[in-house]
Amino acid sequence: MKMKPISDRVVVKPAPADEKTAGGIIIPDTAKEKPQRGEIVAVGPGKDGNKMTVKKGDIVLYGKYAGQELSHKGVDYLIMREDDILVILG
Repeated sequence: MKMKPISDRVVVKPAPADEKTAGGIIIPDTAKEKPQRGEIVAVGPGKDGNKMTVKKGDIVLYGKYAGQELSHKGVDYLIMREDDILVILG
């Protein structure tokens, strides 16, 4: 099944959470923070005649509580509005 978001929504595959700190300390699952970075895997057509700014393959930063979580074929995704995306990383 292919995912195609509607309107101004995008599907983001979140980056994996960090397993260790910079000092090498292993972070337990209960203490891991949700990543706020991910890759765009699908983009809707836009809304009210406005074209989408992001495209498939872009790496983006988004708000901590942005998006609706979705699991598809064992992979976790987030569906969010384009407005929830803060930055496109180059």
